[in-house]
Amino acid sequence: MFVKVEKLSFNKITACLDMAGCPNRCKHCWLGVTPNVSLKKSDLEFVASIFRSYANNLEVTSWYREPDFRNDYKEFWKLEHWLSTEHMKHFELLSYWRIVRDSEYVKWIYSLGVRVCQLTIFGMEKMTDHYVGRKGAFEEILKSINILLENNIAPRLQIFINKDNVMELPLIEKLIAELDLDKRCKTIGQEFELFIHQGSCDGENEKLYNIRIMPEDVIKISPKLVEYTLKYFGKRDLFDVLGKTEEELFSELINDNSTMSFVSSSPIFYIDNTFNVYPNITHPASWWCLGNLKTDSVNAILDNYINSKTKAQSIINAMPIGQMIKKCGNSRSKRLFIKGDYITYIQNQFCEKQYGKDILFMDLL
Repeated sequence: MFVKVEKLSFNKITACLDMAGCPNRCKHCWLGVTPNVSLKKSDLEFVASIFRSYANNLEVTSWYREPDFRNDYKEFWKLEHWLSTEHMKHFELLSYWRIVRDSEYVKWIYSLGVRVCQLTIFGMEKMTDHYVGRKGAFEEILKSINILLENNIAPRLQIFINKDNVMELPLIEKLIAELDLDKRCKTIGQEFELFIHQGSCDGENEKLYNIRIMPEDVIKISPKLVEYTLKYFGKRDLFDVLGKTEEELFSELINDNSTMSFVSSSPIFYIDNTFNVYPNITHPASWWCLGNLKTDSVNAILDNYINSKTKAQSIINAMPIGQMIKKCGNSRSKRLFIKGDYITYIQNQFCEKQYGKDILFMDLL
C-alpha cells in the first residue's frame, strides 16, 4: 500500500481542479452547484507541483464538473498531458454545451480517439430543461446527437429516473425510434447504448430523496428501455441495476457491526476553486474536507487522508454502519437504492446530523 521513506508516497495521485465550473445546474448532480470561477494556468501548475513528489504517478485534470468548458480547452488538454506522468485518454463525458457552439470541438475530440459520447436526459424538453437547470438544454442535446453522428461518434443516453419523470419514458422510447439511433450508430460501426438508473443520493440528488423510484414505478418502464439497460450493465434483472428497497437494506444492515475505510494507494482528489481538497468518495461537503492547498501543508492534507482525520472519515472508521442506519435509516421506505449508494447516503445523513447542513449544498443560486 504505502511506502514510508522520507515522506508519504502513493502509487498514483489523480488531482482534479475545478478551473471553470459548469454551464448547468443539474438537480441530480452529486458534485453540487458551487459558483463558477475561472482559474489560471499557473493554478493547475501549482496543484501539480504540490502533489508531484508524493506519487510514483501523477494525473492532473483541469475540471471535475464539466469537461472542456473553458474556451482554451485545447491548450489545457496539452497542459494536463505535460503535467501528468501517465498518458490520459479523453473521457466519454463531453460538453454538449460546447458541441453546439464550437464547430471544431467534435472534430478535435474524434482526433483524440473518442468514439462514444455519453449524454444525460431526464425526459422530454420541459422535463430535461428543468432538471439541467437551464432553458434550451434539451434542444442542445438533440443537436449534439446529430453533430456527433455526423462526425462518427455514437451517442450513449443516460436517463436518470424518479417519480417525477418516469411517465415520460415512453416518449423517450418514441424519440429514439424517430431519431433512428440504432441504425445510425450501426452505420458508423458502433452500437447504440442507453441505460436508466436513479443515481446516488448525495449532493444535489439528496434533495430528490422523496421522489426516488419504488418497485411500483419499475413496472412502468417499457420493455425496450429495460432491454437496453440490462444489455449495457450485463444484468438479467432490472432490480440488479436499481437495487433493493430501503426497507430491505435497513433490515440487512441494521445489525452490521463493520466500519469502513476509504483510503487507497491511488486516491483521486477533487479540488474546488478555493483549493479545498476532498477525496473522491461522495459530494465535497465540509465534513469530507482534507484541508486547503493554500493554507495547509500537503503533508498535513495527505496525513488527514491516510489516517482518516476528516470529520466524516473519523466517524465512519469508528462507528458501525448498523448504528448509523438506526439513527438515519427509514425502515418503512420502499425507495430503491444500490447498496453502496445507500450506505453513502446514510453516512452523509449521519454527518449532517452531527455537523449541520452543509452550506455548499444549500440553494446558492
